[in-house]
Amino acid sequence: MPNDALLHTIETNGTAVVTLNRPKLHNAFDDELIARLTTLFHELASNDEVRVVLLAANGKSFSAGADLNWMRRMAAYSEEENYQDAMRLADMLRTLNTLAKPTIALVHGATFGGGVGLVACCDMVLAAPQASFSLSEVKLGIIPSVISPYVVSAIGERMSRHYLLTAERFSAEEALRIQLVHELVEQDQLRSRADEIAAVLKNNGPSALRECKDLIRLVARGSVDREMIEETARRIARIRASGEGQEGLGAFLEKRKPNWIS
Repeated sequence: MPNDALLHTIETNGTAVVTLNRPKLHNAFDDELIARLTTLFHELASNDEVRVVLLAANGKSFSAGADLNWMRRMAAYSEEENYQDAMRLADMLRTLNTLAKPTIALVHGATFGGGVGLVACCDMVLAAPQASFSLSEVKLGIIPSVISPYVVSAIGERMSRHYLLTAERFSAEEALRIQLVHELVEQDQLRSRADEIAAVLKNNGPSALRECKDLIRLVARGSVDREMIEETARRIARIRASGEGQEGLGAFLEKRKPNWIS
């Protein structure tokens, strides 16, 4: 892609940094960037050297959502072609949402439409106080359909009714209030704060983090019935008997660091 629209590095401490790099287009994404993000997220998930993934962006904006040229092409697609195109975006978002490593978004500037979807898929979100957000799709006569499972999960049905229907722009402070964002951090301190959180995460068992992310998804969408109770009991039993579980409990009892802490 011209000028390398997607950058990524894997640092020696196990932090992977994925950077959207289309600053002149406010990091809007198209089908090619979506494909590259999907591939990269799969690669990071399977790389044992990676412990935490940071998602950032260059330029004035985090992401303006869909690229205008891509939208023009989609307008000429048939319904089936639009479905296939939407499924590719859906697969990318699902891959990010279920990534087997903790993810932290570093947000600054404008974040619109699908960009909000990227943010909602990350486990933790840091935003500069000047950042702004909008679920702007209905202004264009369309709907934020593919991103909606993640946005509604993040901010809840009640707030979704307001912001998905009005398409209003809202501030970083409001994003914090409605739980789209976890912390407000000055823009020049976003990376250092992300590194602090990453250091805390790396003290925890890598497999435990992966299993915990999956556990949260299970519990969030289910009711506390007999099936849920039995499944959670099976999961803790399996983890306790695993090599990592035995190492972690042994390290705690022996008052030493577990072997995943370098």
